[in-house]
Amino acid sequence: MTTNASAPAVVGVIGGGRMGAGIAQSYATAGSVVTVVESGAAAAAAALDRVADGLKRAAERDRLTASPDEILARVSTVESVDALPSEADLVVEAVPEDSALKAGVVAAAEQAVNATTVLASNTSSLSVTELAAVLTRPGRFLGMHFFNPVPVSDLVEIVLAPATDAATVEAALRWTRCLGKKDVVVHDSPGFASSRLGLALGLEAIRMVEDGVAEPEAIDDAMRLGYKHPMGPLRLTDLVGLDVRLAIAEHLHATLGERFAPPRLLREKVAQGELGRKTGQGFYAWR
Repeated sequence: MTTNASAPAVVGVIGGGRMGAGIAQSYATAGSVVTVVESGAAAAAAALDRVADGLKRAAERDRLTASPDEILARVSTVESVDALPSEADLVVEAVPEDSALKAGVVAAAEQAVNATTVLASNTSSLSVTELAAVLTRPGRFLGMHFFNPVPVSDLVEIVLAPATDAATVEAALRWTRCLGKKDVVVHDSPGFASSRLGLALGLEAIRMVEDGVAEPEAIDDAMRLGYKHPMGPLRLTDLVGLDVRLAIAEHLHATLGERFAPPRLLREKVAQGELGRKTGQGFYAWR
């Protein structure tokens, strides 16, 4: 497979979990050479395994134009942000939703790469403006909010901080479209557009279960069949992860007020370890 002319030649991804591995897989499939940062040899190997597994599934669905091995050969791992390739066109951080952690990561990444590198955060709700404040070149920074599972999702939410310059936006749009994805551009605000609206629906659905209005499947069917949503809000919450939804809710509650207060049932399920598909139990039982 030859490199897509509109794809970034060299990409760095910080964090090799489900989201980071999906971002790495997507850019490698588009032809980019990708370096994934994970701390420790075991975590780095696990990240590479996630990319390999994703490519295998994509091949089984006939979604690849090259062999999984050929694409995987473009992906490597390092164990420190300092080891990112300095010539990277794009570096995306995909570490957990913790503002201090993300700020430290993007600041370290800026020191490791060239002045022309675009830095992006995959945050789903944290302030891109606050993250940009730790950088010496904030014009080269913005949010690129990918959706799970990244290789098959259609959307990337491009989040602009006040300092983001026009060339950075143009590059981010080009590097979104090279993946065959649709972009939506929003200005930085708590929860952006997608998380804010999606969470509002999800939290109300949880309150309805808590109040005994209906069972989860009935609520989901009402939205899926009545409003043509591809998936109900409670099943989607299981896929996103109840812990992830709780963290976003707590952030939006603090910034936007009581309408985003986490329901008691959500807190209880997270405390009990019922986090959704990844633990086998959330609002549904998963294999």
